Amino acid sequence: MNTPPPPLSADLSAFIESAVPSVWALETLLFLRRNPDVGWAPDRLVAELRASGPLVNDCLAVLQRAGLIRGEGDGVRYAPASPTLTALCDELEAAYRERPVAVVNTITRRRSDALKGFADSFRFGGWKS
Repeated sequence: MNTPPPPLSADLSAFIESAVPSVWALETLLFLRRNPDVGWAPDRLVAELRASGPLVNDCLAVLQRAGLIRGEGDGVRYAPASPTLTALCDELEAAYRERPVAVVNTITRRRSDALKGFADSFRFGGWKS
């Protein structure tokens, strides 16, 4: 009998919910983390990630605000602002490798809560003009 993997830690879940708004942001963070000694220009990241320029720029802005990357010249580099953030990124990478569905569900749960709230506002009459 297979036992389900343990849930993500509360700290990791809170970190994901506050700092990683999309799977694209997650993939961008993990790519930069795998290449910490390289300064990446956004156009190089677009090519490496096979993403659009606006998408990569949005991900970079979110990750920089979260203190996970820093601007360097014309590019960015993985550089968590604290040892705590470094440890959370380590835990995130391990969790995504071992339990990708749990990580993706944590990311999308926040999005679905916002969409559910928006939909509920119509049902409950909150968006009447």
